[in-house]
Order: sequence, then C-alpha cells, then structure tokens
Amino acid sequence: MEEAEFETHVADRLAALPGVRAVSLGGSRAQGTHRADSDWDFAIYYRGRFEPQHLRDVGWPGEVSELGAWGGGVFNGGAWLRIDDRPVDVHYRDLDVVEHVLAEARAGRFEWQPLMFHLAGIPSYLLLAELAINRVLRGDLPRPEYPRALRDAAPEVWWQQASLGLAYARANHAPRGRLAETAGAIAQAACQSAHAVLAARGEWVTNEKRLLARAGLRDVDQVIAGLAPDCLVAAVDEAQARCEAAVSAAR
Repeated sequence: MEEAEFETHVADRLAALPGVRAVSLGGSRAQGTHRADSDWDFAIYYRGRFEPQHLRDVGWPGEVSELGAWGGGVFNGGAWLRIDDRPVDVHYRDLDVVEHVLAEARAGRFEWQPLMFHLAGIPSYLLLAELAINRVLRGDLPRPEYPRALRDAAPEVWWQQASLGLAYARANHAPRGRLAETAGAIAQAACQSAHAVLAARGEWVTNEKRLLARAGLRDVDQVIAGLAPDCLVAAVDEAQARCEAAVSAAR
C-alpha cells in the first residue's frame, strides 16, 4: 500500500474497535520529519472500557498489551505491530484521564511519572502535548493551548528535581570518584532542566529525542565528555551553572 492508503486502512480499522472514539497519528509522521523507515505511531482514544483483545482479534502480527501493562499512568498500555511490513506502535489513551490531566494543567498541576527510555521521566501533561501536536485521523479531539498556569508552575518543579539531583551527586558521588553515578546524575538533571526551559517557553514536549537541543543544553555533552575521577566536583558545578543559566534565561 502507498502511505496514504496505509494510513487510511489502519485508522479505519482502529476506529472501528469497540469503545474507540478517536484515532490520531503522532511522532515524526505527524510532524512531517519522518524517514522512509520511520515507525507509525497511532493512538486510540477510548471512553470507559477498552478491551485489548479486540485489537488482537484484528489479526495483525505483534504484541498487544493489557491495560496498565506499561506501568499505568500516562502510558497505560499499547501494542507493537507489523502491518503491511511496516512497524506500527499503538498507544491506549483513556479520554477520562485526558480530560482530568487537562483540567489539572489549567490549574498549574501535573504529575511526574517514571518511564522506560526517558532519563527525566515524563510529565502527565505529555497527553496534552500529543493532542496539540498529533494529527487527528478519526473522531474529534481537543487541541489545547499551553496553559498559563502550567507555564508558571512547571519550571520550578523541574528545576527543583534537577538541582537536588546535582546537589546529591556533588555531596555523595563526585567526591568519591564515582564517575558512572556522577555522569548519570548530570544527564538526568540536564533533561529535567530542559523540561523546565521548554515549560517556561510554553513549548510542548512528547519525548526526549531533541529535548536538550531545543532547550539550548546540548553543550552539557562537553561536561560529560570531560569527566574524570579527579575532577567530578568541578564537573557537577559546571553542569549546575549551565543548567541554571538556561532555566533562568527562559523564565
């Protein structure tokens, strides 16, 4: 199938699943930055109860998880499939949860959740970022603006996480020459700081792939590249200075 035909085929089949109210396309394909071999990232938005078995029954090869199998929270499950010899991800999105997260964000509140492949974890408002960026293929979904209250509150939350992590590394890991632990703390704090920067700007984030570059923190690479057991305290201080400067400039 051609790409347009493939997109229509998958969207129609997903939209027909019981309980599904809308289907969207996300990732690089929604933003027009994809390569020929890029994954297809679909999200199904359901109301009430969704039964993953209905997705299995379609017969596409791959793995279909139960609800909550990906840790619950924002990423409450999905599927890795192969359709027409193309790699396809499907994410489950509960509309009741989406609406709750939107109301909380408009009040300046959000939750931080750990998630595999994300150094900083993810904010619950990632669900809103998807709504703002992804392309709706079937049904109707809100397209929220970045809430003013969230722009005011989120940077401080992220910066507190980053600064506390760096302080711990400086006091406990760096003086003892623990290079791996120090490097990890710097990398995590840089990503948390980048979230603070983009939140202050009111820019949505859906993953960490370009997070540091977008926040102007790609030069933290230089700090990590220069790490050595005898200069870890100075490296943490330099990372702290770079991150703090970026966050302060964005506010």
